Amino acid sequence: MPEITPIATLRTCYTDKFGVPRQSGLVPGAWGIVEFEPAFRRAEALRGIEAFSHLWLITQFHLVKEEPSALTVRPPRLGSNERVGVFATRSPFRPNRLTLSVVKLDRVEWDGPAAPRLFVSGVDLVDGTPVFDIKPYLRYADSVPDAVSGFADEAPARIPVRWDVAVDLSEETRRLIEDSLSLQPQPAYHDDPARLYATEIAGWHVRWIVRDDEARVQDCEPTS
Repeated sequence: MPEITPIATLRTCYTDKFGVPRQSGLVPGAWGIVEFEPAFRRAEALRGIEAFSHLWLITQFHLVKEEPSALTVRPPRLGSNERVGVFATRSPFRPNRLTLSVVKLDRVEWDGPAAPRLFVSGVDLVDGTPVFDIKPYLRYADSVPDAVSGFADEAPARIPVRWDVAVDLSEETRRLIEDSLSLQPQPAYHDDPARLYATEIAGWHVRWIVRDDEARVQDCEPTS
């Protein structure tokens, strides 16, 4: 069997894996840039890709270093209390740590020292994620309207986001942070209204608490 090596690296607005959406498309403004390895940084490899609005990215949870010790996991959608088989989930703690993400193709950069590059959005991956393959999304084959999705049949519940601190942010960045925090990235079993959470999103170090079913931003500072 031939060895599989990355064809590209995905740069994203999430430099910390805590806070990354658990599925693609949940945060439309979550941006990413696919930067190809030199051997694949060729325009002919992308010829025709602009005709597709969405792409499949085949990637790896590269920050998960440990090998899985069991073939069962505790999904957040089940409160992290009930174990199910790893192949019945999208948990990163799995053999080979491979994942699939559907992203929106915003544009292709054809010129420049790093070109060609793909600018995408709706990502659910951390900065530096290795990309092993890219395929066009085909709506007639990849969308099954009457599919049943078990315990994850509905989109995750969101909560309001309140800013307890005044921060000068662009509307785009503020919406990105709010959309990310509204998905409740904290562990499902946490129930401490005084607990302070922190992550980095789009160059901002964000700290927040969860109280009265709201995410309340306590601090937001540039990372550099």
